[in-house]
Amino acid sequence: MGIITIAIGYIIGSIPFAYIVTRLISGKDVRKFGSGNVGATNATRVMGLPYGLMVAGLDIFKGYIAVLLARFILPVETPYYFIILAGVAAIIGHNWSVFLKFTGGKGVATTCGVLLNLIPVIFLIYVLIWIVIVLSTRYVSLASILGGIALPFVTYYVNGNILNVILTAFLGILILYRHKGNIKRLLSGIENRMKWPPKIEGSDSDVR
Repeated sequence: MGIITIAIGYIIGSIPFAYIVTRLISGKDVRKFGSGNVGATNATRVMGLPYGLMVAGLDIFKGYIAVLLARFILPVETPYYFIILAGVAAIIGHNWSVFLKFTGGKGVATTCGVLLNLIPVIFLIYVLIWIVIVLSTRYVSLASILGGIALPFVTYYVNGNILNVILTAFLGILILYRHKGNIKRLLSGIENRMKWPPKIEGSDSDVR
């Protein structure tokens, strides 16, 4: 049963809401705009903040529901790590979607959904860190990166469960890996800051 819930988690995570919503609302391919990333930030660039928030909510829901279904389907005596793996599978599905030829987003929102179900207090701390950094620097990528670095340390001090610490360490590494291009641009001083209010892009000339 554990393998089944992991597979379900991956399929749920693979649903590319940024791609679907952008296609339905604007007729555009989110992969051809801005960063080319299939996620909420890039969806905001294409459709505006309200739809970007919608995509973020849907991506959070993916991570949450994958864990919730694992809790519901698996017998009570099932080891906790199988529930964790269902959530990890959802994040991997988001990042490497079977529906997009194994491309996808960066997994931050879906990670938040997994944390919301598994360790709600860590979810709240991560979101608080993210908001503070975005508001103070206007770098969305930096907020995600620093939040990812903080995850295992915060989990160790606040939660202490060794499986949760291992989980958040892995998720932090995954966030860093998916943001490796952003890290290079931040170090080079050429990373784009968030515009406020977010402006809808009119062409695909800025894809990178």
